[in-house]
Amino acid sequence: MERLWSPWRHAYVTRSDEAGGCVFCDAPHLDDGRALVVDEGATCFVILNLYPYNSGHLMVVPRRHVATLAALTRDEVVELGVLTRRAEMALTEAYQPQGINAGMNLGRPAGAGVADHIHVHLVPRWTGDTNFMTVVGEVRVLPEELPATAARLRPIFARLHHEDAG
Repeated sequence: MERLWSPWRHAYVTRSDEAGGCVFCDAPHLDDGRALVVDEGATCFVILNLYPYNSGHLMVVPRRHVATLAALTRDEVVELGVLTRRAEMALTEAYQPQGINAGMNLGRPAGAGVADHIHVHLVPRWTGDTNFMTVVGEVRVLPEELPATAARLRPIFARLHHEDAG
């Protein structure tokens, strides 16, 4: 029998919901979290998912701790859209996916892992990327480590950010 080791997930799978704090509010202020941030705006930022479904799995997150679209200001909604568009463009350039899942899970019953801080997921997809490891083994095999993903995406985001400001 073969084993796939992922010891970095232990803290995540054994965490308590009562632990306090918010991963999205804390990320920009912690070295580990900053390492995952690939683009920033005034009201929102783009961060790699620490436990991605596929390489390049991004999240667009408002800086303010709010749970719903209705709670966002007009400026936050606009920037959430601008950064989601930019994330799509960066993923397309960096990974050439055949599709991208983009969406939000509002509330725990809808599948939100962080139910009280809204965020948009963007997951690059390719035909056949769901294989026996995911379906039978309930294991994801990722061909790229997060620091390599960040290094691949940051220069693209920097250029797109500059072009948007231009």
